[in-house]
Amino acid sequence: MKKEIAVLIPCYNESKTIEKVVKEYKKALPEAKIYVYDNNSTDGTGEIAKKAGAIVKAEHRQGKGNVVRSMFRDIEADCYLMIDGDGTYPADVARKMCDMVLDGGVDMVVGDRLSSTYFKENKRPFHNVGNRTVRFLINMIFRSHIKDIMTGYRAFSRDFVKTYPVLSKGFEIETEMTIHALDKNFYIEEIPVNYKDREEGSESKLNTVSDGIKVITTIARLFEEHKPMLFFGIVSLILLGIALIMGIPVLVEFFQTGEVLRFPTLIVAGLLIVIAVLMMVCGIILQVVVRKHKEMFEINLNNLKIISGGAK
Repeated sequence: MKKEIAVLIPCYNESKTIEKVVKEYKKALPEAKIYVYDNNSTDGTGEIAKKAGAIVKAEHRQGKGNVVRSMFRDIEADCYLMIDGDGTYPADVARKMCDMVLDGGVDMVVGDRLSSTYFKENKRPFHNVGNRTVRFLINMIFRSHIKDIMTGYRAFSRDFVKTYPVLSKGFEIETEMTIHALDKNFYIEEIPVNYKDREEGSESKLNTVSDGIKVITTIARLFEEHKPMLFFGIVSLILLGIALIMGIPVLVEFFQTGEVLRFPTLIVAGLLIVIAVLMMVCGIILQVVVRKHKEMFEINLNNLKIISGGAK
């Protein structure tokens, strides 16, 4: 049977570029359905996209994460290609990315900007630093080698889209979906893409400081949720180290003088040791819960494949 491709374009005030983007991807993937989800634009983005030939839907909850949640929930396809409406990603690799999903069995194809022209084209140095920082943290925590964590250019399989629980509301969505794919052992491939900076008059909606904090917070939260043994183990070791630094001098004084000269310090050190032990126990228990959750996820994924196979 003919496989369906859906091009997903989340948009907020992209009237300068959306017509060009829609037409480029209609040309690159003429059989695909182009969906533009208008996220409360005030500059006529939705109307322009509709005239260009896109299927336009409205998402009134502000934030890219909210838009992606609605897209993944509403749209049925065999391959989903997600791009931004700002015209920074090339359409010439769209076919290859979709083929990697449809014919190569890849669950998530990552359009890697950072190995290509991103650092030359992007004029916001703090964004460059942020991308490098996020890449380093995630690859270190999850022992991966993903080159571009926060790219908005990706292709997904149906299995990924229909089993991915979207929890983020804003721009941290790309980080969340990367961690989800790594944690659930989805098949990930990367392909270098030429990035070009926004056209003059087109402004980024990303706030370097506030959205950067949200991304780092998301990484910390997902680190705790997906690798609790490691997370709470590190916290436990830190508390234990502080307790030893505080308590050892008190014990040395006791053995030398036969008296405890600093009771408050000894009490605090003892409490820190107790808390450190509790943190380790929490990590062990939560790691068992995470393992059971992964087992249930695999069962649900298998059931989805059975249902999809029956539907076809």
